[in-house]
Amino acid sequence: MGKEMVNPRSAYGETLIELGKKHPNLVVLDADLSKSTKTILFAKKYPERFFEMGIAEANMISTAAGLASCGKIPFVSTFAVFATGRVYDQIRMDVAYSNANVKIFATHGGISVGKDGASHQMTEDLALMRVLPNMTVFAPSDATQTRRIVELMATNKGPMYARIGRASTPLIYKKEELKDISIGKGMITKDGEDVSFIACGTMVDHVLDARKILSKEGINARVIDMHTIKPIDKKLVLKCAKETNAILTAEEHSIIGGLGGAVSEILAEEGLPCRFRRMGVKDIFCESGEPADLFEKYGLNAKHIAKVANELIR
Repeated sequence: MGKEMVNPRSAYGETLIELGKKHPNLVVLDADLSKSTKTILFAKKYPERFFEMGIAEANMISTAAGLASCGKIPFVSTFAVFATGRVYDQIRMDVAYSNANVKIFATHGGISVGKDGASHQMTEDLALMRVLPNMTVFAPSDATQTRRIVELMATNKGPMYARIGRASTPLIYKKEELKDISIGKGMITKDGEDVSFIACGTMVDHVLDARKILSKEGINARVIDMHTIKPIDKKLVLKCAKETNAILTAEEHSIIGGLGGAVSEILAEEGLPCRFRRMGVKDIFCESGEPADLFEKYGLNAKHIAKVANELIR
């Protein structure tokens, strides 16, 4: 029986409508990509609270900061490559420095945008956002978790950034399994004692598949869904280091400055004797291609993850 596939972008758009009913001060801004980001669903339901900013992303961020200063809860959306790289100065000064209650929700993150190539395959966004003071950073792993993260963003104050991919992804969680989800607290999705996978976003499903491969070899892997990259769950990272003695991070992002960077900082500062490996995009720009082919080429599918984990613990 195949996995149930749901697009997190649709979950985002639908959740905005639900939140719009509860929060009359919630507004949405988009930069000429509302059909792709699915904010068009909110635009149809609440046209007076939707602002189409055109291809002017920097202006969109500054406008959102202004709306936040007036008591609104602005959600800003576009592709991850535009939501962070193109508008970094505006995010830094108008949102982060001002501690504005702006929610930046980016779609089309990582290499799984596929054929759009290096110009649209954003693999630096988590690092860019993580380094900003006051910024909270999320990378939800499926549609169910996306809904809960969007709810947390709407009901907690401060600058926040979240990124999801382009494609439909397997459902990992049921709604009731995430009722206690909170900012900065990672989730033990599967327990194990031989190695810990700490993953975020689309890579959580890949490490779950890798866990199945390893189980056939008698290796019991723990899977951590680190949906919040900042603030990261330091206690959970240390728990994994002490209990499994080997950690492998996996992210659809550069191995520099993202989830792997955050985990390595904790391990280095604590000086724990833990074997450690980062898996993600190396220090390169990736080529255009089908998502599955790219995950194979750059060693980010379950087969490669299981192989690296095996080498790490042996």
